[in-house]
Amino acid sequence: MESTERGEREMLRYEETEDDNVSPTDLSELLKEGTKESHDRAENTQFVKDFLKGRIKEELFKLATVALYFTYSALEEEMDRNEDNPVFAPLYFPLELHRKEALIKDLQYFYGEDWKEKIQCSEATQQYVDRIHHVGQNEPELLVAHAYTRYMGDLSGGQVLKKVAQRALKLPSTEEGIQFYVFGNISNAQQFKQLYRARMNALDLDKNTKERIVEEANRAFRFNMQVFDELDKIGKSLAEAHDGGLPVHDGKGDLRKCPYYADKLAGNAGPSCPYQGTVALAKQPLVQLMLATCVVVLAGAAAWYMM
Repeated sequence: MESTERGEREMLRYEETEDDNVSPTDLSELLKEGTKESHDRAENTQFVKDFLKGRIKEELFKLATVALYFTYSALEEEMDRNEDNPVFAPLYFPLELHRKEALIKDLQYFYGEDWKEKIQCSEATQQYVDRIHHVGQNEPELLVAHAYTRYMGDLSGGQVLKKVAQRALKLPSTEEGIQFYVFGNISNAQQFKQLYRARMNALDLDKNTKERIVEEANRAFRFNMQVFDELDKIGKSLAEAHDGGLPVHDGKGDLRKCPYYADKLAGNAGPSCPYQGTVALAKQPLVQLMLATCVVVLAGAAAWYMM
């Protein structure tokens, strides 16, 4: 198991067979070398390590998919905005790369047709989204960094995560729920990545701009790590709830919208979720008569879920 995990971790990297034609001053080489440390830190976050080991619960995978949806919606909106901008246009491959529509299919699979009403952008994801919009509208040359960080990763290590998720979550062989990782319009990922790097290297950029792009790529990695850390905290809260023998919820409604759950995630020592408490009480024969007292609490919880 350990050797398998190590092998999968190695496959997460973006680097491919060395190209003899590249120069140390090419943007692709500067990005590869300049983001190595950030890449190592990202793949060593607890969320990624657990994911690689197949320790990923469906609820957490769903929330990760939600984060990706908001991230790619922002990224592709800004890419569309700059499709004719010479500082980005050569890297505009909407047919081959865009992920928003694939993510919508995944969200429909996990949440149903009314998925939009059941999701919301998390705090860490919103910070990432805000930065992408700022870059696209004010410093479009830095959009290269975000596109590189996301898409090259998706075509490389993302394919490893696809297999892990499909196996761990017992997803259909028809690839429902993992459409995000399926690039139907790219027949050869290796060749496409080489083309993409060649396009990056052909951009007319001075040394200072290249350095800023590398810096922005490292910033993108930090945003991703913040999202991973946020998901890790949620995962720990889910594990604690299940270890206690109590359901987190009744399976209906959005888990993150529960004020008690959000309070716990924030680290506050507030009261436990009334739904959990009521179920626990209901299992105790000596307190059956006390259920009447809980009617108000249950009514409040039910009213909250209806909001």
